[in-house]
Amino acid sequence: MNKMMKVATICSAVALAGCAGPLFRQAPLVGDPVAAVTAKMGQPTAVYPAPDGQALEYATGPMGQYTYMARIGADGRLVSYEQVLKGETFARIKIDQATKEDVLRTIGRPAERSRVAQRNYEVWSYRYKEAGVWNSLMHVHFDQQGVVRQMLNGPDPLFEPKDRNPF
Repeated sequence: MNKMMKVATICSAVALAGCAGPLFRQAPLVGDPVAAVTAKMGQPTAVYPAPDGQALEYATGPMGQYTYMARIGADGRLVSYEQVLKGETFARIKIDQATKEDVLRTIGRPAERSRVAQRNYEVWSYRYKEAGVWNSLMHVHFDQQGVVRQMLNGPDPLFEPKDRNPF
């Protein structure tokens, strides 16, 4: 191996080590106590109380397309661990029923927050891979009481080519 290849290999290893978030750690096992979950995953980005325990959020940041939730039962042990920014999880959010707290426990914190003045909605936006392929944004709209009133998804402009000219 020449010197340039060695430097490139070392730089790649350092870059990956710096990304040692939930994607690069050993996943916790169902039944693990909370201490074992945090030992494997590190400190969560947020903790949300739930009626039957708590949810530990492991978000990959405002530009990330993955958030992992470790659901802890009332007995302090891991019940489930999953990547939640996906269509199946968004479908669990019930329009006209779910609240901001429900959304936080289900899919975690949003990448962006904005407002729709016409209806006075607060909008939480989540980056994700639609069907595991397309760079998308899910927009969850809340009324003034904090209840979900609509959900809309579409392409994530962050990943759209800036110089696209259809003409």
